[in-house]
Amino acid sequence: MSAGLNLTLHVWRQAGPNAAGRMVDYKATDISPEMSFLEMLDVVNERLIESGGDPIAFDHDCREGICGMCGVMINGAAHGPMKLTTACQLHMRTFKDGDEITIEPWRAAGFPVVRDLVVDRSALDRIIQAGGYISAPTGSAQDANALPIPKQDADEAMDAAACIGCGACVAACPNSSASLFTSAKITHLGKLPQGQPERYRRALSMVAQMDLEGFGGCTLFGECQEACPKGISIDSITQMNRDYLWASLTKREEKKVAGAG
Repeated sequence: MSAGLNLTLHVWRQAGPNAAGRMVDYKATDISPEMSFLEMLDVVNERLIESGGDPIAFDHDCREGICGMCGVMINGAAHGPMKLTTACQLHMRTFKDGDEITIEPWRAAGFPVVRDLVVDRSALDRIIQAGGYISAPTGSAQDANALPIPKQDADEAMDAAACIGCGACVAACPNSSASLFTSAKITHLGKLPQGQPERYRRALSMVAQMDLEGFGGCTLFGECQEACPKGISIDSITQMNRDYLWASLTKREEKKVAGAG
């Protein structure tokens, strides 16, 4: 059986949105290398409660790398040092005995801190809501092989649909841009027949909402795709920009025609 790890944690503690925050040091002793990162935090919290301390607040839900709620900065990297891995799927065997680990919340104007490591990510929900609904009637379920979707389009749509909305792309971006998230949501519908009727209106609405939420602009720096636990490519941002430009030009021409009439 592997010996337990003895670690020093530097954790961001903040009592509330308007409270001043600070880094607090904790000793995490005899931690099993087979624990996940969140299980390690559970152990630290249990010990804090037993000693009369205030447990560290952090987001989590599925603990299976699906929901994306576990997102935190670990030693300056979104979700930690392992690529294509969420914090809940990161195991403590990644670290060595005696390591110091810095744990912070996402840092972005669009993600205000609620408490400790918990941030308000409802801005991402509002961006999705701005996209509206799909009006194409689908009727009863069809056999998948009967849907006329080219394989490349289907593959690209599925890749984009893998986005779990964790916000790692925003946290890793030097501009705090939500472009990878927004473009993934736009692209996975824009590549499918059912998403065509609202395709360009969707791009306009979702990009406008993204800007309203206070996220920064995209300069294709590329840190977003490196931090994404689902490996979503910045190619989706190119697709979003193309749809947005086409929608903007079409809307401008429609206004000219309406004005002339």
